Amino acid sequence: MSGVVTAVAAVATVASTVMSNNAAKKQEKAQEKAARQAAFQAEESAKRQEKAADEAANRANTKRADSGAAVDAAAQAGRGGVSGTMLTGPQGVSPDALQLGRTTLLGM
Repeated sequence: MSGVVTAVAAVATVASTVMSNNAAKKQEKAQEKAARQAAFQAEESAKRQEKAADEAANRANTKRADSGAAVDAAAQAGRGGVSGTMLTGPQGVSPDALQLGRTTLLGM
């Protein structure tokens, strides 16, 4: 009978060792999962903070139209005269440049 008791004790020891090994593996996996989740949350938090800082900087440095420069440019253009354009300048187009040199209906 002592052989049976020894065998049962050995099986119980092996079973106990296997169970504690499985529990250790489960705990290790749970710790790894928690570490991954913490890293993911930290990364997401950093992204949100970066986006918020970028938006705050954009709000602080908003671009506005320079209406004074537009008015000044219009005033300068008005000094060129009625016939002045960006293409012709203040003197306009000379009538000689409009004649094609022919006496047809299209050339005058």
